[in-house]
Amino acid sequence: SNLPSTEVHALVSDDTAELAEYCPWIDQVVRDPGPEAGVEGMRSLVKTLRSERYAAAIALHPEIRTGPVLWGARIPSRMAPTTNISLVFYTHRLRQRRSRSVKPEFEYNQDLVLHFLKSRGIRPDHSVPRPYLWFPAEEVARLRRDFIRKYGIPDDHRLIFIHAGSGGSAHNLSLAQYIRLGTAISARQDCTLVLTAGPGEHETAQAAVDALRAQSQPAVRYCSEKGLLNFARHLAFVDVFISGSTGPLHIAGALNRPTAGFYSRRRVSSSLRWQTLNEAGRRLGFSPPESAPETDMASINMDAAAREIVDRLL
Repeated sequence: SNLPSTEVHALVSDDTAELAEYCPWIDQVVRDPGPEAGVEGMRSLVKTLRSERYAAAIALHPEIRTGPVLWGARIPSRMAPTTNISLVFYTHRLRQRRSRSVKPEFEYNQDLVLHFLKSRGIRPDHSVPRPYLWFPAEEVARLRRDFIRKYGIPDDHRLIFIHAGSGGSAHNLSLAQYIRLGTAISARQDCTLVLTAGPGEHETAQAAVDALRAQSQPAVRYCSEKGLLNFARHLAFVDVFISGSTGPLHIAGALNRPTAGFYSRRRVSSSLRWQTLNEAGRRLGFSPPESAPETDMASINMDAAAREIVDRLL
């Protein structure tokens, strides 16, 4: 809305390209072959970017090779945080000190964009409402009906999605803790626990389902096998999404669904730094208490977390 006559293109990895292509704020997606593509992949990317004749580029999370690629693509205006070691390749910089973690990551990214707009004399418009990602209501309602019919879930049950896996470096709960949390939620609310699984996570999710069913808890496994966009469509109808600090948690937040995230207390990985995009009343963040080491996820009280999730999100 701030640049109505400007096209916005996004450079993303293959893993997220499908979701980025759906995003209404992005006009075109350029796929980054990644560092594993080597020098030839880097040269190919430079050639692709150069052919588009971009006027400006904003590097929100620049890698070491990002600066040389944007410079090689002959983009005249190139902005990045000052923390990147290849600053010589950028024409504009913003000092952010992200390691202090005094605000959410998305606000640091937003600050870069706002700085870019202000440098061009554009008064930013902050009126974009949530959700930032959405699907047609009738499509979401149909998907939910199909889902509960497929898994034999009672119509009046709340759907609590639990993603126990983690593809990143963030500290996470143990599988036993997720099982305890699901059991405690089920004791307070009529619901079905849906254990979600991405590639390589199927056995973990099934183990959780088996353990919950052994305790007579309604639980099913949902394996995301049709891509990230299809998974996001399913997240659009959840009643609560629960996980560690993962990509799926942030997708649920962008959809403005209720979320409960579990984070370590380390400054660079805190619940504040990796806060989700949903409204304040729709998100909860849990971390180890002050009396425990900052990465001791086992010290988080699952019964207390379950009470808060039911009382505040359901």
